[in-house]
Amino acid sequence: MDTSPTALFDSYEQDFNQLVDAVVDKLESNPGAADLEQRRSNLRRVEMELDEADEMVSQMDIETQGIPQAMRAAYHTRLRTAKAALATHKKALAAARAQVARADLLSPSGGGGAYAPSDDPYGGPTSDRARLLAGTTVLEEGAKRLQQSERLALETETQGADILLNLRTQREQIENSRNTLQRADLAIDRASGTLKKMVRRMYQQRAVTYSIIGVLFLLIVVIVWEKLS
Repeated sequence: MDTSPTALFDSYEQDFNQLVDAVVDKLESNPGAADLEQRRSNLRRVEMELDEADEMVSQMDIETQGIPQAMRAAYHTRLRTAKAALATHKKALAAARAQVARADLLSPSGGGGAYAPSDDPYGGPTSDRARLLAGTTVLEEGAKRLQQSERLALETETQGADILLNLRTQREQIENSRNTLQRADLAIDRASGTLKKMVRRMYQQRAVTYSIIGVLFLLIVVIVWEKLS
């Protein structure tokens, strides 16, 4: 099993590319205007595969945080490429849905009858169906945006918790360092006091020694003087 820091990213990227290839095959396949149900089924599968691909991109984004700094730039580029491909295929899915909706409206079974939507300027079954389809599309897009916002909020909350944990750890380290410095200052102050006392005692002992030498010298002078006189 590969335990390198980029192994998971590479695995997610490979799965993402496989999903994208499957999406491209389904989007490029065109069963024909008469087989609208097959096209709808293909688009539903494309939507599920794109959701799975979106999850793969999110996992790739998370894995980039654990990649060493020297290698991270290249993997960020690959991540941006994957995000751009995902956005492009989502737009292609929206366009394919719009084509299916138009084909459904223009088909005889779609409620259009013998006239096209442009023949019904004052509203009717066709315009009502078009508004219903448009409203459904808007609701689906809004639901997806809410899901993406919720996912982003969860990721932001997780990152915020990690940042707070790191800040707390750094604060504890700083407090420990400060306590260590305070203890070192106290030790230095004590050592300085001890040295001052030792120097003071040395000077005192030196003064006493000089005094004794002076007294002895005077005694010797006095004794010599008495003997000579």
